[in-house]
Amino acid sequence: MTVMQTTVTAIQEAEDTATRTNICSAPPPRHPRPDGQDRYTISEVVAFTGLTAHTLRWYERIGLMDHIDRSHTGQRRYSNRDLDWLDLVGKLRLTGMPVADMVRYAQLVREGDSTYAERHELLEATRRDVLARIAELHDTLAVLDRKIGFYAEAGRPREAERTR
Repeated sequence: MTVMQTTVTAIQEAEDTATRTNICSAPPPRHPRPDGQDRYTISEVVAFTGLTAHTLRWYERIGLMDHIDRSHTGQRRYSNRDLDWLDLVGKLRLTGMPVADMVRYAQLVREGDSTYAERHELLEATRRDVLARIAELHDTLAVLDRKIGFYAEAGRPREAERTR
């Protein structure tokens, strides 16, 4: 099988897998606290998400996070909705989506329902990029498998000679 055939096959497999497993249809992750009692400090969000406080502040500063509520003393208070948003942002980061595109997506979300078409296209473009990267990884894996097979076969005669 040529590299081109492997790439086409890998893209088709990735699309089939993506179609079969719709993670958006899965139930949302359980929140640490119920709605209405969901006021988290920045240190709690750091513990829940694995992000740093610096990253959370930066997300807010660049417009990736909507305005975060503050306590009467000025401390940030995150909600379950903010945790859900951070989960989505984490998924977008894993896709390799550029930060500028993530910020654009956040702006479109804040603008409302009239931006569905633009959001759809942005996510479709990201999906195409992810499928292309998956295909590249499948090609890379095929090369590794061939090399591993070669070295496994190359080492066998020597082992047979040692046992004589």
